[in-house]
Amino acid sequence: MTIFQMLEQSAILTVLGMAVVFSFLWIMIVCVNLASKIIGLKGGNKEEEQLNSSAPQGTKPEHIPAITAAVAEYQKDGN
Repeated sequence: MTIFQMLEQSAILTVLGMAVVFSFLWIMIVCVNLASKIIGLKGGNKEEEQLNSSAPQGTKPEHIPAITAAVAEYQKDGN
């Protein structure tokens, strides 16, 4: 086997390997997007509902921005 034949074979294997990896990644992206759409259709917005309902009962909606600002200021001080 000559050097030219070995280089030709290695080039073919390199291109074939890159094509396999590219194909796998493309299939994986399609599957993730499809799963995202299916979950979104079946009520995947539960996280938003939890964020909206995370305030304790009896908390007035107009107090929530003030509480959020106080927590942010507390966290900024490093305590």
